[in-house]
Amino acid sequence: MKRALWFLAACAVANGQTGYFSVPSVDAPELAARGPESVGVRTVDIVHPDQADILHFDKQSGKAPRYDRPLKLEVWYPAVIPGGAEEKTVYRSAMAGAGNPPGSFDIPGKAMRDAPPVAGRKFPLVVVSHGYPGSRTFLTYLTENLASKGYVVAAIDHTDSVFGEVRGFASTLLNRAGDQLFTIQAIADLSGRQGHFLNGLVDASNVAVVGYSMGGYGALTSAGAGYSRSSALSTAVPGGYIDEWFADSPNFQALPRGAIKAVVAIAPWGEQPPYNAWDAAGLAGIRIPSLFIAGDHDDVAVYETGIKRAFERAVNSDRCMLVYENARHNTGGNPAPPGLTDLKLLQFFEEPVWRKDRITGINQHFISAFLDLNLKGDQTRREYLNSSWKGFQPRWSLGLEMQCVAATAR
Repeated sequence: MKRALWFLAACAVANGQTGYFSVPSVDAPELAARGPESVGVRTVDIVHPDQADILHFDKQSGKAPRYDRPLKLEVWYPAVIPGGAEEKTVYRSAMAGAGNPPGSFDIPGKAMRDAPPVAGRKFPLVVVSHGYPGSRTFLTYLTENLASKGYVVAAIDHTDSVFGEVRGFASTLLNRAGDQLFTIQAIADLSGRQGHFLNGLVDASNVAVVGYSMGGYGALTSAGAGYSRSSALSTAVPGGYIDEWFADSPNFQALPRGAIKAVVAIAPWGEQPPYNAWDAAGLAGIRIPSLFIAGDHDDVAVYETGIKRAFERAVNSDRCMLVYENARHNTGGNPAPPGLTDLKLLQFFEEPVWRKDRITGINQHFISAFLDLNLKGDQTRREYLNSSWKGFQPRWSLGLEMQCVAATAR
């Protein structure tokens, strides 16, 4: 076993890996590098009151009971590291996989637990949403990295979708966008609460949502893409509880999403047959800038009839799509934990063609450019968001495609 771990460690060094997922490899493009801020991290529990408990839907009455829906957040933020302290932590996660496999694993983190936040400055908010299943620590390569660049980042444990606690899919279909929007409001409330560590730290009027897979399904809806009445969601979620999320629903039109200034959808699930979550009119409801990231061999969210079609139909969004040639669905999460030898579990993290640390570095680069442009107004970042491959080493954009399209309406 020691020899196997030594071999894995040696391979990691040979591939340029750094030991922390948020610190990019030497072959990562320019903007992947961590920023100047030290990073703190804390766990925050919030509760979304009076929600439909769809997994206890009663067929006889045609109704679901109500419950207060708990959500656990991991929040990263620019921090002050006291003298003698170290900017490092360890995140413990239940084992990845759809069937609640036994076991757990550790993720080394470059952030200090409960570090004091910086004073006198406010930072844009980025809400990060995992897949089905996933966890709030499944994208630490990105969450820590963005916090070091001057963002407050809140990643959600979506109840019923979390590693080790996976329950019926109807809950994810119904609650994903609602969890994201409620998290934005909860963080805004905490940032105004005297004595809370977030007090005065967050610009809650300046928000981006980053979603991977089912997180992307929610992110596009949070951004304005209401679901289609002809989609399969109507039958997948019983009792008509999904109806308020239809594009033509007055409730959907009235949802508070004005603070969301940009959306990143990594391998977004939902547009592919037979679900067809949105139609053209629904996707046209996205009127903020969007960045799609996908593998052109994605066989879960399905590239041609799912992700690409959603991108093409978001006609009222200034939008870009980064495509990893010959990649499948695992373009969003962390690399696999060291020492994982079960191929079935390994396939939840890794790609068959791409090095995963290469993907995470490229994602860090492009998402940083996109958020700096749209949340911080840094116009110098615009030139990174095209097919000129600014910031890449010569010859190192091989296997990537980038397409950007201007909105047809403002």
